[in-house]
Amino acid sequence: MQLLDYTLGEILEKWAFETPEKEFIVYPDRNLRFAYKQFNERVDCLAKGLMYIGIKTGDKVGIWAKNVPDWTTIMFASAKIGAILVPINSNYKLAELEYLIKNADINTLFIDDGYRDSNYIEMIFELAPEFKEQARGSFKSEKFPELKNVVFIGQQKHRGVYNTAELILLGKHVDDIELESIKESLNCHDVINLQYTSGTTCFPKGAMLSHHSIINNGYSVGQCMKYTDGERLLVCIPLFHSFGNVLAVYAILSHGATMVFNEDFDPELVLASVQKEKCTSLYGVPTMFIEELNHPMFEMFDLSSLRTGIMAGAPCPIETMNQVMDKMHIKEIISVYGLAESSPGMTATRTHNSPEVRSTTVGFELPNVEVKIINPQTGEDCAVKEQGEICCRGYNVMKGYYKNTEATKNAIDERGWLHSGDLAVKTIEGFYQITGRLSDMIIRGGENIYPREIEIFLYQLPQISKVAIAGLPSPKYGEEVAAFIELKNKQRLTEKEVLDFCRGKIARFKIPNYIFFVKDFPMTAGGKIQKFKLSELGIEMCNEKGIEIK
Repeated sequence: MQLLDYTLGEILEKWAFETPEKEFIVYPDRNLRFAYKQFNERVDCLAKGLMYIGIKTGDKVGIWAKNVPDWTTIMFASAKIGAILVPINSNYKLAELEYLIKNADINTLFIDDGYRDSNYIEMIFELAPEFKEQARGSFKSEKFPELKNVVFIGQQKHRGVYNTAELILLGKHVDDIELESIKESLNCHDVINLQYTSGTTCFPKGAMLSHHSIINNGYSVGQCMKYTDGERLLVCIPLFHSFGNVLAVYAILSHGATMVFNEDFDPELVLASVQKEKCTSLYGVPTMFIEELNHPMFEMFDLSSLRTGIMAGAPCPIETMNQVMDKMHIKEIISVYGLAESSPGMTATRTHNSPEVRSTTVGFELPNVEVKIINPQTGEDCAVKEQGEICCRGYNVMKGYYKNTEATKNAIDERGWLHSGDLAVKTIEGFYQITGRLSDMIIRGGENIYPREIEIFLYQLPQISKVAIAGLPSPKYGEEVAAFIELKNKQRLTEKEVLDFCRGKIARFKIPNYIFFVKDFPMTAGGKIQKFKLSELGIEMCNEKGIEIK
């Protein structure tokens, strides 16, 4: 596959010129529709508004919001002037937001009203009360020396804060020639996205991604799904995650197709939107598909327009995969594996692979990407079926972590291989299977235990909806195995039944010493279980039940 050499602005303008009246963005719940030309004109107006308030090429533009209509406008407007977008997790609280604003050197922060119990305006004023006292455009703060502007996404006005409507009007004072001059100075290999990692085990780090890496990654994954310009993708995954802002937006944009948005995930709204807009593609993590399948009104919706999509972010039980293919008509659904540092896709299954392959593996290399598994101790290549660390090399590898050369050296070796930190094996057929995280590995009395192996084994118990294995500290063995189990609705299972199932089938040292039944799991917004929080939870539950940790 030949790589594309566009900037984000150039590829948007290509479709605005070639298919000006074609729908690009749709919000069905409010009947809001943007054709390519119309959207591009809005983007240019906002880009000039950003220039008016002093944002320059290389400045960092943060966006902390749900999937609101102008999320993508801000994404492309900042790209057209060479500013670097910093998507911020909508679940973040004060300490996390403060860290990211400082670490990313954010110049301008876009926010909406908030998410769940978080009021973003109140939180900003709590972090930086100077906003209430200083004129817009002249903000100064000792705590945030780089932060100059906050912009509310919408019409609402707040003291010291711009809103997007005002910026679009202010943009009319900037000559089109000034914007064109900046666009001509940009290169597709410039950094345009500072994608922060999920932070499951440590402080998030900002992966520096270019126009070139994210456009081509989106295009490649779209090709794996056989995308055409006729696709209509229902986007219900968060745009702050690369699953959303790359694998959704750029898979669609690179094919000149259409995106249908839900502002936040709601299974009923997803089903209704697919039916209303005759969507052909749907993305999600397994739990999202499970919620859709289990919705009490599921049978009322016509999903026959669906053909393909992506299930990623967590392992998918084959039972769920089969239901998605049969009941939701998504016969050509695929899985994609990667991380923020790989833009994010590294491998993917293909539409012609068997349901078992699409459920139990992450496929094989994307075009123009090299993948291999190495022994983390020796650095040598692993043989087929030998477990090691999965690595990749190619256009998709980040340029490094922002302001963190040491972490960059640890992640990308001198030969350009990105080390994922994930454990995997390669099957005889050439497919990759993710088996766990290097950091998740449990060392019990000198024995290396890989949680994913035990999780796959326990999924054979029909009562289990979800299971995660984590390590608990042990004075005697260093660590002990703990199983955290979520049961299917109305199912019953005892600790003794789990242990009886394990005995004689897996090695004794792999059998969980602790079994906890939970109602939910601590998750990142990208759908990954936070194992370190499970370990903390296990210690708390032991203390509550008076169980001595040995």
